[in-house]
Formats: sequence, structure tokens, C-alpha cells
Amino acid sequence: MSPPPIHQVRLGIAGLGLMGMAHAKTILAGKTPRLRLTAVCDRHASGFSLDPAVKIFPDSRALIRSGEIDALLVVTPHYSHTTIGIDALENGLHLLVEKPISVHKADAERLLAAHNANPGLQFAVMFNQRTDPFYQKIHDLIRTGELGEIRRVNWTITNWFRTAAYYSAGTWRATWAGEGGGVLLNQAPHNLDLLQWLFGMPASIRAFCRFGQYHDIEVEDDVTAWMQFENGATGVFITTTGEAPGSNRLEIAAERGKVIYENDQLTFTRNEVEMSAFSKNSKSGFAPPPNSEITFPIASHGDQHIGILNNFADAILDRAGLIAPGAEGIRSVELANAMLYSTFTGQTIDLPLDSAAYARQLQQLIDSSKLTPVTP
Repeated sequence: MSPPPIHQVRLGIAGLGLMGMAHAKTILAGKTPRLRLTAVCDRHASGFSLDPAVKIFPDSRALIRSGEIDALLVVTPHYSHTTIGIDALENGLHLLVEKPISVHKADAERLLAAHNANPGLQFAVMFNQRTDPFYQKIHDLIRTGELGEIRRVNWTITNWFRTAAYYSAGTWRATWAGEGGGVLLNQAPHNLDLLQWLFGMPASIRAFCRFGQYHDIEVEDDVTAWMQFENGATGVFITTTGEAPGSNRLEIAAERGKVIYENDQLTFTRNEVEMSAFSKNSKSGFAPPPNSEITFPIASHGDQHIGILNNFADAILDRAGLIAPGAEGIRSVELANAMLYSTFTGQTIDLPLDSAAYARQLQQLIDSSKLTPVTP
């Protein structure tokens, strides 16, 4: 006789900081009906009082071995994402990790290896912006060939403004040993993930990172990166936590037109003829291809974190496809690492990145950091 079907996943949360507590409140509010929060852990978990039925454990090892959970959501400082994630997978738990999945590519490779050794488990990453209908529409325009071949990508994301109070709120923040990086490892992983999700991984990167440019921190808070893709297309990626009000503007130049996404407006200026063909055949020296403008009426930014949580439950219970598979989380980590490594070496970095070389570079920074690495 087969066991009865499971209708809910017993979820544990490791880490009850700002985001961990937000996820806990979401689940306890009933917004994820197929997830039930049964246990948590945090160094200060004794203060957790949202639901007396939720069991409290002092650390991740105890939580993982408690028998109280089927899956684990990791919302701890960055370095421990790898160690806690591996421990969860090796003990038979499904895994959802907040971004980034690891601080550096070599650690991400270790985490992915643990999942490959346990392929029956679901492993996802909290890239909630993949649920945003604006980015989903851009993804659709690219994948269906509506844009034609991409020629250039410019993305300016300078609305990640953070104050001195933000950086002083936790001793692990904004240090090489505690966080492993700055804006590229904390805020911009969402954008780096979307960058590769939309356009694929670049072939090479030359980046210019500035460290403590706007804040009294040792990691990067200002980044300008130039990229080249396999087809010859180029890209510029700019981000910072030091500008206000800042901008979030994505511009795509492609054979069949131009896409601009900014201020909740997504427009596609569509060429009637591909620009390369028009350039070769036009008798005019100045006239561009005739075009028309399409504006997409998108009303919201989608389900965001709730969407990822519900999809994770559906993947566990129904084998639904993951919106953000954990295996894809290594790509944003690699992009962040490559931008930093390019700055450290003063060179263009070809991808794939040498993960061991970057790990050695990072260790040198950790050795001189203000903070001892966080242990789970």
C-alpha cells in the first residue's frame, strides 16, 4: 500500500534576519498554502515568537537533523550558504537558497556537486525578479526571435542606494570576510542573474570597481563593466549603492529594433526591416529603417518572493519546473567574481572564470579583512 500523498512541505528557515523574518511572516500569513513553517534556527532565535507551533533550534546542524522539516530555506550570511546548503542536501532536504548561492565560483561548484550527488532533491535560488512580467516579456521577445540578433546591451542600475546606517547594521556586512563583496554580491545578483538569463553569459569582461567610494567600507560600492558576447555583441553594466535617486534603465539594441525598460514602462521600437539588411540595401545615406513603437501594458511586478516560494513547493510536490534552478545560480556568482577579478588584475577576464584563481585572490582579501569569516 502506497503512502498517502503529501499536500504540504514542512519548511525550515535558517537565519532570521530581515529577509528570513520576512519569509517567515509570508508563510505564516498563509500566502504559500503548500508550505508550512515548522522550524527555524538563528543565534537569536529565542526571540522568535510569531507562532508558538514553530520549533526553534540553536543552529543549522540541529535544524537539519531534527526530523521536523522536508526542505530548508537558507537566509544566512553569504559564506554559510555553501556549507549549510551542502549539509542540507547531504541529509536529504530540498533546498532553497537566498542570493547569492555562494560567495565565489569555487564554493558554488561545491554546492552544485552536492546537488548532483542527490539529484532527487529540489534545489532553487531566490531570484524573485524572474517572476516579474516586465522581464518575462523581454525574455519572451528574445527567445521567440522577435528582436533578432542582439547587438548591444546597456544596463544602468544605480537605484540600489544604501546609507551608512545600512552598512553598520551588521558586523558581517561590507567586508571581504563577512560578505565576500559589496553591491555585486548583495544587491546586484538579481540584475546579474537577469543579465545572463536574458542574454546568456558574456565571453569576456573588463570591469572597473571602486571600493568604499561612497561609504566607509572595504568592498565595492561602485561598478562599471564592459562585456563582449560570443556573437560580437557588447554590453555595459553599471551599478552602485551610492547614488540617489538613481536609475534602473535597460536598453537593448537588436537587429529588429530597440527595447527600453525604465520607470515601469517597457517599449519596443520595431524596425520594419532588420537594420543590417537596411544598411546594405538602402539608397539613402542617412535615413534609418522605418519603425513603429509598441508599448506593453504591464500592470504589476508579479508574485516576486511568494512566486518563488510557491514554485519551490510545487516542484517538490508535483515535480513542476523551477523558475530559478539552483544550478543557474552559479552564473551570477561568476559574473560578480569576474568583475572583481578584472579590477584586481587590471585585465580583461575571459569566461569561464578560473574559480581556483579567484578563490586565492579572495582569500588574500579575507586575510586582511576587518572581520573573521562567519561560521554557521
